[in-house]
Amino acid sequence: MAAAPLTALARIARHYGRGLAARKLALLDALARARLTSADQVFRLHELLSFLAAYPDDRRIRARARRLLSRFGARADLRRHRARLAGSGIAGTDTPYRYFWPTAAWLARHWPGRLHLDRSDAEAADRLAAALPLLLPPAQADWLRESGTTPWAAIDALRAPGVTDAGFVLGLIARMPGDDRTREHFGDGLDLSYTLDAGADTPERSTAGFDTGAVVYQRRALDNSRPDLRAELGRPPRAIRELRATPARRLIGLARTCMVTRERDLAAFQFASPRDVFLVDDGDGLAFGLTGVEPARRTLLYSTWGALMLRNGVPLGYVQLDILGRHAALSFNTFATFRGAGSARLFGRLLATVRHVFGCDEFSIEPYQLGVGNEEGIESGAWWFYYRLGFRPRATEARRLVARELGRIAVDRRYRSAPRTLRALARWHLFFAVDSQRRPRLPRTAHWLGRAAGSMRRFPSADPEQRAAAAVAEALQRLQRPRGDRRLSPAERRVLQQWAPLVLSIPGLPRWPAADRRALWSLILAKAARSERDFQRRLLRHRRLRALLGF
Repeated sequence: MAAAPLTALARIARHYGRGLAARKLALLDALARARLTSADQVFRLHELLSFLAAYPDDRRIRARARRLLSRFGARADLRRHRARLAGSGIAGTDTPYRYFWPTAAWLARHWPGRLHLDRSDAEAADRLAAALPLLLPPAQADWLRESGTTPWAAIDALRAPGVTDAGFVLGLIARMPGDDRTREHFGDGLDLSYTLDAGADTPERSTAGFDTGAVVYQRRALDNSRPDLRAELGRPPRAIRELRATPARRLIGLARTCMVTRERDLAAFQFASPRDVFLVDDGDGLAFGLTGVEPARRTLLYSTWGALMLRNGVPLGYVQLDILGRHAALSFNTFATFRGAGSARLFGRLLATVRHVFGCDEFSIEPYQLGVGNEEGIESGAWWFYYRLGFRPRATEARRLVARELGRIAVDRRYRSAPRTLRALARWHLFFAVDSQRRPRLPRTAHWLGRAAGSMRRFPSADPEQRAAAAVAEALQRLQRPRGDRRLSPAERRVLQQWAPLVLSIPGLPRWPAADRRALWSLILAKAARSERDFQRRLLRHRRLRALLGF
């Protein structure tokens, strides 16, 4: 009997029109009292509630869905099946995952008694046995070597009361000499399996959200049509608002929560800077929360941004943007709960946001997103999703395969590309340009970076610091740094040292006009600015450097 209202709600949840809101409300009331009999039923109810919170018919539906979600962890059927639902991210359930070190350290820092190591991971135990003597003080390390104690027994013997095994190991790594990159490399090399125990305030996706302003109700059928991307790109978002202090930290926390509760990790969220966060209001309840990366973690050329896609404050999916001038490489991921609810339209509005926030007019999709090493991309037919929106491959072999597949579709509309064919197509990037006459391509960075790597051979010293200092001195001479320029900050000095080999590899730089050299100097320092948008703006204006990079 309990399954009947669940089946009925699943049948009408994504439909809108006269009388449907009242029927949904009655079914929600029945399901609030129901006791579902399987983990699958509990999961289905949770996903339906999440969908209705993002796409509510009216105020009553939204309030009822949100209230049921806020109490979901206390449901008797959830508690009965919580072990089967581990890893679902639902409130009241545990989350097991091989977190990368930055995320594991964040979890241990904010929920110190909740993160544990998975002791059933035999390979992790072997890696811990080898690593612990390197991490422990000498007396403890010698005791461990001589006693032959297992790593788990050693951790239990050495950790203080109230400190979990995960907290103990992560604390040892945090005290390692070196910097955060050293510790990250060591921690990720251990590749430990963790479990985050559910608690009153631990990350969960049942109530996760962000206030994006006025709520918009779904009055009409969901729009699953394919948009004209060039028309969409011509329509700017409604507003772009910089977030500071608490709202910025809250959005970053939500982004990390979305990853933790879906057993994923994204560097753009791991290293997000609270000083570089924006909320883009696109109207119709849709918003994009953009997080830039802290200066110490920014890449040399590309600017990396993470983005949460939100509807009525509910996270619909996430994006990674790797931006260089007019080019943006996209990694677009819609959460399973919301797939089939206007994903093409959502993608179109994402591109419009990138166009108007960052000034990009060329876009690419990398092979991983299309299915290389990513079976989810193959199963979802990601390659055809982007192709039908106007993305095209440049590779001759890819175009030949596409022509063959299009010929088969023309003969039989029911034809679907085989997984083997999709894997073959996914080997090459897909591209899209606002100007239909352009043939977009990846920026020509590899050649320049190769020249930069070779430029360091002119400095014969065996001491890396001496070579770096010599490279900086020569780069400053070529740039002709303005006299009386202000003193550089530590972050700017670090960026200058990273850029020095690139500067040395620019052909004819001393003959550039003084204005172009000054612009390059300011562009380099902008890598250490509060927001990496400053670097992107300056790069778009620097025609000589853009010509060098081929975009």
